[in-house]
Amino acid sequence: MANLTLRNIPDNLLERIRSLSNAERRSLNSEILVLLERSLREYTAEKRHDVISTEAQLELWSKLAGEWEDPRSTDEIIADILSHRTPGREVKL
Repeated sequence: MANLTLRNIPDNLLERIRSLSNAERRSLNSEILVLLERSLREYTAEKRHDVISTEAQLELWSKLAGEWEDPRSTDEIIADILSHRTPGREVKL
């Protein structure tokens, strides 16, 4: 297993973790691992709710395709898009 060194931990944060580790009867190291695992599990669970499958995306786009109207010509739409883009770095193709 790998080792990790944490630096510049705020005193109040370290004290909270120490209190928690004492209450849970764990070492400081074990408590930090538990907190990291729990946090990552909750974070990834939240992110999964934001992601929809490729099939669902295709179905949504298929339903939208051709459903909107725009009085502008294709050239006008393209010009409008290009005029609102933020300038970026030069790219040579």
